[in-house]
Amino acid sequence: MSVEAPRDPEELEAAGTGPAHGEISPLTTVGAVELTVADLERSLSYYREAIGLDVRVREDGKAAFGAAGRELLVLVEEPGARPAHGHTGLYHFALLLPERRDLAGWLAHVIRDGVPLVGLSDHFVSEAIYLSDPDGHGIEVYWDRPREVWEGQVGARMTTMRLDVDGLLGELDDPTSEPFDGLPAGTVMGHVHLKVAAIDDTVAFYRDVLGLGLMARLGAQAAFLAAGGYHHHFGANTWESAGATAPPPGSAALRHATVVLPDAAERERVVDRLERAGEAVEDGAGGPSVRDPSGNALVLALA
Repeated sequence: MSVEAPRDPEELEAAGTGPAHGEISPLTTVGAVELTVADLERSLSYYREAIGLDVRVREDGKAAFGAAGRELLVLVEEPGARPAHGHTGLYHFALLLPERRDLAGWLAHVIRDGVPLVGLSDHFVSEAIYLSDPDGHGIEVYWDRPREVWEGQVGARMTTMRLDVDGLLGELDDPTSEPFDGLPAGTVMGHVHLKVAAIDDTVAFYRDVLGLGLMARLGAQAAFLAAGGYHHHFGANTWESAGATAPPPGSAALRHATVVLPDAAERERVVDRLERAGEAVEDGAGGPSVRDPSGNALVLALA
């Protein structure tokens, strides 16, 4: 079983950034992503069959997906919504699988079933596979190499190389017949990569106000930020969106990403920093929300 790698969407040689740890709790992670789609039935089929997510709830033009009971993705139907090309928003959301063998099994499934891929990459910190859903929303499915391999080296070593597909599939006894019953238990939202208008403004918000650490930066093109020394919980780039505006109404676009904070006290500290910086924090059903300088919405949820 073999597959030729398509063009990689993240040609990256990141630069080191100095101290990586910010003010936010090191226990901070990311949670579910909410997107607008044009045709919910089409998206249900794609995310169940191609990606392997379970449908947790479906009602009133909205569906929630997850793995082993954990909510990872919410889709809201807006008939006629058009892809948000040329605007800020989602570059991709990234589903993190627990083990390399899990990624191998998932890759064997998409090859067997002819699911179109956008890229296959080795980033030193991780091995990653990229797709695009029917509305043009970017998706990454990946696993992390053990933290001791890359911790403290993200800025110097995170890169983009060709994925060793044969080596990955070598984790399986027979890729042509490996069972696939959906994404494994332990799958989480590993990170969210955003399209932004300007990197300086983005770093000023995510590092200096929200409190994430700047792990790596590619000049004025991209930045990678995280809590607790992870390689990145948020990526941001201007490759398709330099100087762009937020998507207009009627777009199939990012509705919000979720920052998951460990407790109410930490969320209060984050909200206080945001408000002292003059950011507009709004109350919502999922928790307080705020928009970054490019108009990308973040919900501040509790673990």
